[in-house]
Parts: sequence; structure tokens; C-alpha cells
Amino acid sequence: MNTKKELLFLRTFAVSISLAIGVVTTLAFKSKKNTQFDTIDVKKINIVEDDGTVKMLITNAANFPSEGDRVNGRVYHKRTKRAGMLFYTEDGKECGGFVYDGKKTKKGHSSGLSLTFDQYGGDQVMQLITTDTKVGDKRYKAGRLVFNDRGDYETQENVMHINKELKEIKDRKKRKEKYEEYRKKGLLGGVPRVALGQTPGKQNGLFLYDDNGKTRAKFIIDSNNKIKLEAYDEVGNVVSTWPEEK
Repeated sequence: MNTKKELLFLRTFAVSISLAIGVVTTLAFKSKKNTQFDTIDVKKINIVEDDGTVKMLITNAANFPSEGDRVNGRVYHKRTKRAGMLFYTEDGKECGGFVYDGKKTKKGHSSGLSLTFDQYGGDQVMQLITTDTKVGDKRYKAGRLVFNDRGDYETQENVMHINKELKEIKDRKKRKEKYEEYRKKGLLGGVPRVALGQTPGKQNGLFLYDDNGKTRAKFIIDSNNKIKLEAYDEVGNVVSTWPEEK
């Protein structure tokens, strides 16, 4: 009998302690006071509004939202996992982010950083990007600020479904025709229009593109420190240059 009473007492005591810890923990996290830490080791942080909407997400590569993951009710498609931050609108749509990576490879290394800002509901319209790739004795470095055009009716959800549809079309010609159909409707596709920076070929300058993403003009200093201003037609032929070649 005494043993049963002791077990009952221990169980009651354990439950009471658990409830007390839960209450204290809850009150601590609801406190409006600032809490200071010297060091925090964490794999993922969600910055949320009072209604639970995620406004910013900070994560390691393993927890980066990808296929099947859900944030603010949106289910993500498959994409490369990278450490960084993602930004969200008041209604929970992803609107940009900062990601980075870098690793040794068998023949050298590969690294990059990217800060992007998205069109509302769609994909990136402005990107600050730098890449650094080494293959054997050759190293390719580039960094630029790029402004893109996106379809007026493009949404991240529609693009996910359209890409899945296009992937299932095995005939390359038919797939391209279908892509163009969606692009003309403004449902898909993004092309660069303005870029400022350095290309892997060490051309430093301003690059202008038409609405098909074709280079139409550039004002650069090339790898030989020569200044060039060139204009191109729709198929890439030089139609004007400065200074004129003698």
C-alpha cells in the first residue's frame, strides 16, 4: 500500500514540475523584455508576425525550403538548398532573399553569393550576384547587378505547374513551342534587360539587352584596358562601334 502511495506521489510530483516548467517557459518567451545572449547555435530561425505569418527566414543549407516543404501555406518545388535568408510579404509570398555557397571540387572550387528581390508573386527582377569558379589552372570570376523583365501574369505557383508540364513533353520542338506560348501570354519567362559589372571574360561595364534577352549594346573596358562602345542587331552583328576601328 505504501509503495502505491509513493508511486502516486512521484507521478503527481513529476506532472506538477512539468507543468511548472511549461508555464515558466511560455511566460519567458512572451515577455516583451530584451534577452541578451553571448552565443546562439541554431539551424533555423523564423521571424514571424503576431498572426504567425513568416516574414523572414534564416536557415542553414539542410533546412532551406525545397520540394514538399511548406511556408505560409505554400508548398515548395524542388530547388538547390543553400544557407541564407528568405524574405516574405505581408500576405506570406516569398519576395526575395540572400543565399551563398562555396566548396572545393575535384578540379578546383565553386562559390557564389546572390541577393535577389522578386516581382510581387513572381520571381526575381533585381539581382546582385557574384560567382567564382576554378577548373584546373583556369579561374572564372564575375560580379554584376542585373535587372530582369518578368511576365506580367507570372506567379511562383503557376511557374511550378508549367515547368512540370513542360518537363513531361519529351519532344524538344513541341516543348519549345509550348514554352513560347506561355511566354507570350506573360505567364512564364524572365530575361535580363540591364547589367552592370564584370563578366567571366573580364569585360567590365554596362550591358543592355532587348526583350528577348539578346545583347544590343555594351559600354565596356575589356581585358586589354581598351574602351569600347558597341551596338548590335537582333542576331548579334555589330552595327556600330566607338572608337571606330582603323
